[in-house]
Amino acid sequence: MGELRTDAVREVHVVVPEGIDDPRRPSGGNVYDRRVCRELAELGWAVQEHRGGGAPGLASALAEVPDGGLVVVDGLLASLVPEVLRPEAERLRLVVLLHMPIDDPREAAALAAVSAVVATSQWTSGWLRDRYGLSGVRVVPPGVDAAELSPGTSSGGRLLSVGAVTPIKGQDLLMDALASIDDLAWSCEVVGALDIDAGFAAQVVGRKRHRVHFSGPLTDVAAAYARADVLVLTSRAESYGMVVTEALARGLPVISRDVGGVSEALGRTPDGTIPGLLVGSDDPRGLEQSLRRWLGDPGERARLRAAAASRRRTLGGWSQTAAALSEVLTQLSAA
Repeated sequence: MGELRTDAVREVHVVVPEGIDDPRRPSGGNVYDRRVCRELAELGWAVQEHRGGGAPGLASALAEVPDGGLVVVDGLLASLVPEVLRPEAERLRLVVLLHMPIDDPREAAALAAVSAVVATSQWTSGWLRDRYGLSGVRVVPPGVDAAELSPGTSSGGRLLSVGAVTPIKGQDLLMDALASIDDLAWSCEVVGALDIDAGFAAQVVGRKRHRVHFSGPLTDVAAAYARADVLVLTSRAESYGMVVTEALARGLPVISRDVGGVSEALGRTPDGTIPGLLVGSDDPRGLEQSLRRWLGDPGERARLRAAAASRRRTLGGWSQTAAALSEVLTQLSAA
């Protein structure tokens, strides 16, 4: 590996996806990348951004970095290109920022080639250790912006789902659960892109009930949170679940399938209360039962709202995320 230049100790190159700022393709990974770039600059780092896509795009981006450079590469770009990362690891200090593992031997080879891997959750770190035998993964969870408390309604009937309409986000499971509670009073807003997997989205929208509204990807998702009483997350996989902390920042409880790092994002209040309802991924009626519990029990709603408001006060901001990542980068600079 090349020596790090002494005049670049506080310089970091960050390789991000081409569509990072596309409002039609909002994602937690893109938000994370954009926010840490901004916050690292606030901490005094000279952040040099590069755009990449596919093996040729990543190779081109890395070729722009001088020998010894410190580089953070979004895991979406790095996971399947060990043939690009291996030779560059000889002259650069490469850090992969992994938002979601994809369980592929090429990903394992790519991650093994770099100087460090940063994961966004303890769950992901454990998965990488157990699946790939990868130790020493640094964990830097996402932050969340402070927000006003959502007023909520007395009935609790305004349900919200946030995420691109794709199989991994599981809106078909949401439709199943909503179909089973037609006897109760509720409405549901589904916020997220409908064109990433158009076939799946068409099937989900085709099952639309009159009380379900598909909003598409909103530029002002904060307004959707402000209208809601509770977030319903039906994902089949989540490495963390930034929408969970976005909801909690507004005092909204969360009803979710217990997958990946969701329980980590949901967390607990100082007295140990979970600010939501977690459903086992192998429980076919769990979402229906949890929704009935939320909608049918005013005391339960009050308890969960109080827990969400308490958890809201313990959430970490993006400045904390950047400070933790800065510490990792500083250690690599000094190595």
